[in-house]
Amino acid sequence: MPYPKLPDDDRIVVEAARDFARKRLAPYSLEWDATAHFPVDEMREAASLGMAGIYTSEDVGGSGLRRIDGVRIFEELAKADPVTAAFLSIHNMCTWMVDTYGTPEQRKRWVPAMASMESIASYCLTEPGAGSDAAALSTSARRDGDHFVLRGSKQFISGGGVSDVYVVMARTGDAGARGISTFVVEKGTPGLSFGPPEAKMGWHNQPTAQVVFDDVRVPADAMLGGPDGQGTGFSIAMNGLNGGRLNIAACSMGGAQSAYDQALVYATEREAFGGPLIAEPTIAATLAEMATSLEASRLMLWRAAEALDADDPDKVELCAMAKRFVTENCFTVADQALQLHGGYGYLHETGIEKIVRDLRVNRILEGTNEIMRMVIGRAEAQRVTSGKGTR
Repeated sequence: MPYPKLPDDDRIVVEAARDFARKRLAPYSLEWDATAHFPVDEMREAASLGMAGIYTSEDVGGSGLRRIDGVRIFEELAKADPVTAAFLSIHNMCTWMVDTYGTPEQRKRWVPAMASMESIASYCLTEPGAGSDAAALSTSARRDGDHFVLRGSKQFISGGGVSDVYVVMARTGDAGARGISTFVVEKGTPGLSFGPPEAKMGWHNQPTAQVVFDDVRVPADAMLGGPDGQGTGFSIAMNGLNGGRLNIAACSMGGAQSAYDQALVYATEREAFGGPLIAEPTIAATLAEMATSLEASRLMLWRAAEALDADDPDKVELCAMAKRFVTENCFTVADQALQLHGGYGYLHETGIEKIVRDLRVNRILEGTNEIMRMVIGRAEAQRVTSGKGTR
């Protein structure tokens, strides 16, 4: 279906992202996947167009756009390469966190370089023993005079070993969410090291590694928010994930749209049983289901993005709903596109199998979809017990 008609200003943003993605990402996506190439130069080119600080403040180099602009941009980027789009999503989340929660000095120190991608950023929350239960993280940050000393490790970190700055959630207080603070740790700090690159099902052109803190000493002003930021780290991390969930859903949206577009053309041009494949009722019905899933996913994603822009009281639930619904349905669309291609869909050169591999992890990261169901269920229960009633 045609992309929904947008106001001129919104359309210009989408077209700029689409043009960049088609010229600078799409022609090389399969090669990057095959060679595990991390496209730093191309991402910095995207940053020069404002795509590394999409919803970051303009006074520190950001684009000052809305979340709804962000999800549209990430959809366009993901049509060309879901992996590069996903890393830019994570980087944007880090940039926004420092911009939003940093002191004026911290914002001036770190955000301009992040918005230009002179400094590439990684988000460090997940640990080997604390995945979905993020509040149980054990990486510690002990105060020692004018410094904090970090000890522990983070698991499955996109950009681990390559990124220049690491936005790290560490425990500065008692057990539980209120004992966590956020730190910005720069690459090259003594004691900071990295595990070997992980071998993964997908996301081959994005490095993933463990990040290890072995008595890493950072100045006290590396704690995000300054002294008032102590104990706010879990809240900062979760607020960052609201947008991160929308962005990663948008990456699923873009990848699935690309797979569907290829399947539609293939079914129209491929001859079988005396006519085009699309003339077969089962094929036409499958394409109808795929098109409907894409349309419903886009509407839900845009609704949640607008709620986040408006600081809607239901924003957390709506972001969780969109992340769960879109990543699951769009993975199914990509898988159906592969099936419709038959054996050709399983070949690397078609690009469909890469999309399937790359979209699968989106149901796990930024909070698994099982956790999204918990978030939604709790919010719905709270709606009744708080007197808001049903929808």
